[in-house]
Amino acid sequence: MNKKKLHIISLDVPYPADYGGVIDIFYKIKALKEIGVEIILHTFQYGRSEADELNFYASKVIYYQRSRGLRFFLKNKPYIVSTRSSKQLLEELQKDEYPILFEGLHTTDLLEKEEIKDRLKIVRTHNIEHDYYYNLYKSENVFLKKKYLKIEAKRLKKYEKILNKANHILAISPNDKNYLKLNYDNVHYIPAFHNFSKIKTKIGRKDYILYHGNLSVSENITAVVFLLENVLNKINYPTIIAGKNPSKEILKLAENLAHVKIIKNPSDGKMNSLLANAHINLLPTFQATGIKLKLLNSLFASKFCIVNTPMVSNTGLEEICIVKNTAQEFIDGIEFYFSKSFTANDLEKRTEVLLKKFSNNNNAFKILDLL
Repeated sequence: MNKKKLHIISLDVPYPADYGGVIDIFYKIKALKEIGVEIILHTFQYGRSEADELNFYASKVIYYQRSRGLRFFLKNKPYIVSTRSSKQLLEELQKDEYPILFEGLHTTDLLEKEEIKDRLKIVRTHNIEHDYYYNLYKSENVFLKKKYLKIEAKRLKKYEKILNKANHILAISPNDKNYLKLNYDNVHYIPAFHNFSKIKTKIGRKDYILYHGNLSVSENITAVVFLLENVLNKINYPTIIAGKNPSKEILKLAENLAHVKIIKNPSDGKMNSLLANAHINLLPTFQATGIKLKLLNSLFASKFCIVNTPMVSNTGLEEICIVKNTAQEFIDGIEFYFSKSFTANDLEKRTEVLLKKFSNNNNAFKILDLL
């Protein structure tokens, strides 16, 4: 059998794999490489350096500077799309006839170009983007940012119909799949790729509570503020909040709680250690879009996960999480599970669910079948 070759267009440099979108992209590239797919990687670049690590997984890596500036906001296309337009990329794609995987609606500027109309084209949707941006708009307090997010959400909703030009659409969650199937053909559910090949959770007890995530993103700030103002101020168990660039609001609220420690910008090694040694992970979200990779990280590497309904609804992970919604329910859950050991039965159930639904290898073969 001839070796399959595939162009992948990444919305950002996918290494280091340190936030949601690029985690899915990097570990997808790695998994496809491991099953024999040769990858030509095209990646837009803004604020992240070229990464030699990518040369291990792609036969060729080509970088394109993402455009920035007000003139791109004045175009009719969404800003996240118009700033990732490249004539050079179109020229590179025309050098052969291999299939093309567009990572995110962000990278689809070329999807309807006549020059590639006969190519097999796949789009990986990382969110229902107009919903995602509308939710960001609702939680943003800075006027100009709020205005931008509302306009971008409207443009993304109108622009989304470009997905009709794709041969296949890869939804990242069952909820996204259900929405997309109402409007488009050839929609497939391919779960998020991640950095675990096996369950690392250990049985037993540990002695602190953990929240982790990018602490400068409005969605996560909202979640942490909810915890600090309504949950963590009512308990006295050791708690760690860890992640990138914690906002001033988070820092100020946490300094009043002696049992809460903020760990800023932990390294990968430190983050892995924090997950391995946490007894309870608190994972509320108020934005039910896509699937949260921090939930998968917690389930693969840590012990009990207390979540709310938007975090797990229709993900297939409900049965291995502790679902609470009100602040009092979170408090009650912490009180109950903090003294409870994570058992061999808990681990067996989690392993069965995760390896059945979230195997990178199995999901890479699903993509290979489409090529």
